[in-house]
Amino acid sequence: MIKFKDIQKSIEGTRILDNITFGVKKGSIYGLLGSNGAGKTTLLKILSGIYRQEKGTVLVDGKEIYENMDLKERIFFIPDAPFFFSQYSLQQMGIFYGSTYKSWNEARFQKLQMEFGIDPKKKLHKFSKGVQRQAAFILALSSMPELLVLDEPLDGLDPVVRKRVKSLLIEDVAEREMTILISSHNLREVEDICDHVGVLHQGNLLFEKELDDLKTSIHKVQLAFKGDVPKEIMNELPLLHSEQRGSVLLLIVKGQEENILVAVEKYNPVILDLLPLTLEEIFIHEMGDVGYAIENIID
Repeated sequence: MIKFKDIQKSIEGTRILDNITFGVKKGSIYGLLGSNGAGKTTLLKILSGIYRQEKGTVLVDGKEIYENMDLKERIFFIPDAPFFFSQYSLQQMGIFYGSTYKSWNEARFQKLQMEFGIDPKKKLHKFSKGVQRQAAFILALSSMPELLVLDEPLDGLDPVVRKRVKSLLIEDVAEREMTILISSHNLREVEDICDHVGVLHQGNLLFEKELDDLKTSIHKVQLAFKGDVPKEIMNELPLLHSEQRGSVLLLIVKGQEENILVAVEKYNPVILDLLPLTLEEIFIHEMGDVGYAIENIID
């Protein structure tokens, strides 16, 4: 659905994005990770048609987004600081978006504002930032967009609301193939909803992969031998990390499970266990392999 190709963008003489190329499939949730200042917001504003890139193309269903009003009606963007008209209530913002989006679902709007318990007649600027963000999600989901673009969307939400918002997003993806591009500086915030992730750092896309591929391409192996650890095993396996804990050898190995087992079993270990890795552990070793500190995207 989305194709970024060789995107370049500078602001006030500073290069913000440098030849960014990647794609997002329809009906998927893509997590764009990176520290503050990595270029995430700029890229999302280009996708939303707010900024124009200096070089490269960004296509949604094969069409350029900038100045394409028909295409913009299918996209909803929630920035890191949601915008509402001054003195407007949620009810008034609903009327505005109802006239802007042809796909507006009034019944859903009424249902969601009751579910979240927001007074529809109270001026939005009088609410906390967390409630304002909830209001932005209500408006976004009621607009029934084909593409939802989210910039640090979960900041300020309490755990219960955060869980409900994630559930609503997943439902829309599953039921009507809505596509989501979500940015975050925190891996833990998005790891349970994304099926694809990319890491942006200083305007460059360092790395991107499907989460399922990540989880099957790196393994934690626990080994023990009757005697010394065979030196050959350390040279034979594509190791990312090794650690000796008493008589037990702990390895982080890149590769497919069956290949790892074949390589290890011929040395007749007395203990051979494949242990699960958390997504955080996978990123620590995967990103370390390309010289990037995972601490930059995990708070």
